[in-house]
Amino acid sequence: MLNQNSPVKNWHEKHAENLTFGQKTADKLASFMGSWEFIIIQSVIVALWITINIIAFMFHWDPYPFILLNLLFSTQAAYAAPIIMMAQNRQNERDRFHAREDFITNVQAKKEIEELQKSLSRIENDKLNKIIELLQQEVE
Repeated sequence: MLNQNSPVKNWHEKHAENLTFGQKTADKLASFMGSWEFIIIQSVIVALWITINIIAFMFHWDPYPFILLNLLFSTQAAYAAPIIMMAQNRQNERDRFHAREDFITNVQAKKEIEELQKSLSRIENDKLNKIIELLQQEVE
């Protein structure tokens, strides 16, 4: 029976409780960097960057071939790769945690099913014994 004061937590909630601030931040950042929102925002910024540097009359802070833009992309990639790898490692941890929780649930369910089978067998044996008793009483 479940205690009303302690709500049951699923595997995801249990795992999320153990994450540090850095892990949560890395997961959110990796999630954002893998979204269409990020791709669209970055595409708009790049298009503006290139457009402004092509049509600027006086001050080209990054003239063609846009070396500063390439440097920014390299820096972004240098930081993005480890953050994404950290998020993937945590996904692997979540998968292992989930598999372990599923295994525990399956073992518990197996035990309950075995107990039910024993109870049903006992009930069936009791019924058969009563039927045999009734048949023996009729024969006598």
